[in-house]
Amino acid sequence: MRAPDSLDIFLVVPPGLEPFLADEARARGFADPRPVPGGVELRGGWPEVWRANLTLRGATRVLVRLASFRAPHLAQLDKRARRLPWAQTLRPDVPLRIEASCRRSRIWHAGAAAQRIETALRETLGAEIRPDAPLALKVRIEDDLCTVSLDSSGEPLHRRGHKPAVGKAPLRETLAALFLRACGYDGQEPVVDPMCGSGTLVLEAAEIAAGLAPGRSRSFAFERLAGFDPAAWEAMRSTARAAPPPGPPRCFGSDRDQGAVAMAQANATRAGVDALCRFHRAAVSDLTPPEGPPGLVIVNPPYGARIGNPRLLHALYGALGATLRRGFAGWRVGLVTSEPGLARATGLPFAPPGPRIDHGGLPIQLWRSPPLPPGDRP
Repeated sequence: MRAPDSLDIFLVVPPGLEPFLADEARARGFADPRPVPGGVELRGGWPEVWRANLTLRGATRVLVRLASFRAPHLAQLDKRARRLPWAQTLRPDVPLRIEASCRRSRIWHAGAAAQRIETALRETLGAEIRPDAPLALKVRIEDDLCTVSLDSSGEPLHRRGHKPAVGKAPLRETLAALFLRACGYDGQEPVVDPMCGSGTLVLEAAEIAAGLAPGRSRSFAFERLAGFDPAAWEAMRSTARAAPPPGPPRCFGSDRDQGAVAMAQANATRAGVDALCRFHRAAVSDLTPPEGPPGLVIVNPPYGARIGNPRLLHALYGALGATLRRGFAGWRVGLVTSEPGLARATGLPFAPPGPRIDHGGLPIQLWRSPPLPPGDRP
């Protein structure tokens, strides 16, 4: 296994967003983050693993690569698995589950591979194997190379721990954070979401503005590992619980659904950023910019694939575009949708869209505009 002070750490992210997560990791002080397909690689000790889970807004999970070895057949897999010093990382009293995959390898049966690893863990560590265990080992066999990784996160990192209220087809918090970064948002400018739903984009923007760590309100799988230091972890986490800075609201959300507005407000209060947020009920056509300098309008409207009929949504997107062209001169726009035709229906001067990102089986894209020119007259 890897030395505890020089671990291979893999930050999982949807393909297409690797450069933005690498940029976030670099900004957070992680050394030499390298974007690769499906994630970002970096090296460090267990404190870096903790810090990645606590502070990175865009990572889906944080994996720690424990071992890699050649395994051309099941007997070799069994032999090598029994030699690994599992007790350096795992506790026999903490149940485990094994998730295995095989690709282009002579070991082709993932279930058989998982069974060999499970048996090795039972007989060498005394571990209990349960399919519902919160701690997961991921075993990938590709081209006869077996890589064993530990999921240090547990629940996916988009589950921040302070937002139980969600609306229809919510955008995951990790995607919202990366889309905000892709739009150039750094927490210093106002943000408006005119179709805020349960408030995901507004809350992520407010937490960035407040300098709050996304993982401050939840627990992680690494807290159940051998050698975990609760005092050191609490000292690290205590720095992530600072109160939001004083000042006027700078993150604004509206929605035509009063229930969604109430959910968003409750979520902002629970997250501790209600002083930075303002939510109100309004139709898109009634949207006006807040007082002060221009900033970013970012919106995740209905797509049609999950909510309604795409043909009927063209009018909604057209109304959004008309409102922004008329009243939001100087503001940049970020729009998330699965339908290019709907983005074009806004009439906004979007650049070519970003990569297609899988979101629950639906490919979505981020469309971005430069600052809008002086608008149409009513």
